[in-house]
Amino acid sequence: MTTLLRNISEIRRYFHRNETPIYFISATNFNLLGINEWVRNFYYINYIDCFDGRHPAVFVPSETPHREFESIEDINNYLLQHKEVIDYLKKRGGDPKAVFLMFDEETEQLCQELGLQVWFPKAALRQRVDNKIETVRIGNRAGVPSIPNTLAEVHSYAQLCELAEQAGLGRDLVLQTAYGDSGHTTFFIANETDFERYADQIIGEGEVKIMKRLRVRGSAIEACTTKNGTIVGPLMTELVGFKELTPYKGGWCGNEIFANAFTQAIRDQARDYTFKFGEALREEGYRGYFELDFLIDQDSGQLYLGELNPRVTGASSMTNHAAFAHADAPLFLFHLLEMSDIPFELDIAEMNERWAHPDNVDSWSQLVIKHTAESVGYITHAPESGIWHMDEQGQVTYARFDYHRRAVETEQEAFYLRISSVGDYHYEGADLGILITRGRLMDDNFELNERARAWIKGIQQYYQAVPIESTPLQPAYNLDAGAFKIL
Repeated sequence: MTTLLRNISEIRRYFHRNETPIYFISATNFNLLGINEWVRNFYYINYIDCFDGRHPAVFVPSETPHREFESIEDINNYLLQHKEVIDYLKKRGGDPKAVFLMFDEETEQLCQELGLQVWFPKAALRQRVDNKIETVRIGNRAGVPSIPNTLAEVHSYAQLCELAEQAGLGRDLVLQTAYGDSGHTTFFIANETDFERYADQIIGEGEVKIMKRLRVRGSAIEACTTKNGTIVGPLMTELVGFKELTPYKGGWCGNEIFANAFTQAIRDQARDYTFKFGEALREEGYRGYFELDFLIDQDSGQLYLGELNPRVTGASSMTNHAAFAHADAPLFLFHLLEMSDIPFELDIAEMNERWAHPDNVDSWSQLVIKHTAESVGYITHAPESGIWHMDEQGQVTYARFDYHRRAVETEQEAFYLRISSVGDYHYEGADLGILITRGRLMDDNFELNERARAWIKGIQQYYQAVPIESTPLQPAYNLDAGAFKIL
């Protein structure tokens, strides 16, 4: 008979004694870094060895020939067909479960063949709610407003102007297509020249989200919708489009979490909107972990829904390591609990209120560092994952190996998770790694501060590469570690 879990202590004890093998299968273990220390029998099966074989819960099979990867789903499907992975799963036995950052119907089929149960909603459902057009409609039904917009297919600039005029949006517009990383699928259009630049990425893409252009600041919040209600994490700032970190104007490149990042009114409204959206997702049949981006109008202070990510995200390591997570339990544990169908009863409203309290939100930041130049090179030297130190002059040096973010003791230290390594190729947009440190990396105007710039420069100097002149890139170059979003 299954025991009803009635409080946080019982939930923590349940996972401490967990007998079910659970695997996070992905390019790296970044998104769920540290969950293995909360959940017994939780392991990572990864394509990229960020830790040079020194992480006890990470398994990286040897490289075998494969077709060129075009998505993280391709990486996961390659791993699930790898003999070493199959042998690893068989050796551990049990009734294994799998969680992913991204997966598709082929992934589900491969898991079924291996006896792996996917602990996320079906890929088809995730894809449907991930549609930015559908997100707007779900938000409207839940009473969560988006930036003033209209949804329509776009065939020409003249027609776009007509649609915008009818919706009262003006001529300074932002367009988003239904799927893809917002850094690649968001287009700022103020005139016909702008439109022609992006026309081939807009025309023929079906319904497009056409928005009035506002001066907005990005934010992110993660949550988990359960049978007890939607559990909501804290509102985080987003770093977007900084040229030192990403070549993409609208590209996400990091987060900050700190107690007073936003006014109390904004934090309360974001929590309320996220709870409502989570309840609406549950009505759609979706359960478990998700993330919402909110946009704050800098002129009016109005909070608007940006987009939905029905999964763990690049911000998940921030949410699951915050002070409230150590006091209670990481948000992802409630996803596992929901997927396991173990009955539990919690006062969700009380927990959401407690998690939002400033005392339960400590100050951390992360930078996602990409190669921003147009150059292409073969990496001959790369910084190690571990703890790095910055001296009073802003010089950055390697201190020691560690795979714990919590090993960062002061703002003069940072945890660096290397993505691109020796033997990889760097090129515009390639992910080099993620740097996580205590304190803020933006100033009060939400620009990179001097400490952030010193960390970026300090880490980048440890990458050395031999230039490659031949273009366009060929599949033989094996640009897997950054040719698409993997975080």
